[in-house]
Amino acid sequence: MSGRNVELVRRLGPTVADYPPGSAFGPRRARSHEFVWLLAGSATWSHGGEPLPLVPGTLLLVRPGMRDTFHWDPRRPTRHAYVHFRLAGDWGPAGDWPLVRELGGRPDPMGALCHWLLWLGSACPPGWRQQARETLRLLLLTFTGGPEPGPGPAQLPGPVVAMMRAVRDRWSDGVARPVPLPELAGAAGVSVSTLCRTFRARFGLGPVAALERLRLARAEPLLWQSNLPLSAIATQCGFADAYHFSRRFHAVYGLAPSAFRAAPPESAPASPVETAGLTALEELTPARRTAAP
Repeated sequence: MSGRNVELVRRLGPTVADYPPGSAFGPRRARSHEFVWLLAGSATWSHGGEPLPLVPGTLLLVRPGMRDTFHWDPRRPTRHAYVHFRLAGDWGPAGDWPLVRELGGRPDPMGALCHWLLWLGSACPPGWRQQARETLRLLLLTFTGGPEPGPGPAQLPGPVVAMMRAVRDRWSDGVARPVPLPELAGAAGVSVSTLCRTFRARFGLGPVAALERLRLARAEPLLWQSNLPLSAIATQCGFADAYHFSRRFHAVYGLAPSAFRAAPPESAPASPVETAGLTALEELTPARRTAAP
């Protein structure tokens, strides 16, 4: 990452521009990279004959050499923010980069970074250009290579999503209780055999085993970031007692909870949520707690 540098194009942002209704810009051939995001109004951006609507909440990345045109909202004024920059170093194949991203639609900081860039460009505190370069660098890294969401609720089988709604209700007080298989199937609206078959086809293990891994993973922050005894952690994760919790934790993680607590995170065993591909299920459960209930 140290070989990836960003340089601001002087006098071309980060700042904002206001356009009266019906204004247009272009066609022009872009000479640098440019981030564009709307603050009010709307626009249509065209490149190569393909119109792309722009509204507040979307972030556009224009590349050098693009011949493009902006048509601003025909009915009301439009305000848009922009910043031009040039790149040095190895940033990978720019042809694979997306044109637009949602601001606030993914678990990333892009909206806040855009807001911070505008503040730097308007307030100009000491050293603001260096801060803006680093902010731009992080914004570009997130835009081009940030983590894509895994299979979300819309991509999971319907019975799985319905089942997880019931699990979320059962865990809403922060205690990740086990849920009997017949109850899970009833919430999913399918038979026990169908639910098990659906889970095994998608995750490689049954619904009860999948939920147990989610429950065990909730112990990780409690082990590393609290002084809770194992008995209290067992209760939070829905196990009958410390012995039962320790036995199941060792079976899944390969070491006892006390040894896991003493291990640095970088050398500890991987989360069973990640290794079993259960991230999409975890996203459908209430947030973990890291302190005593």
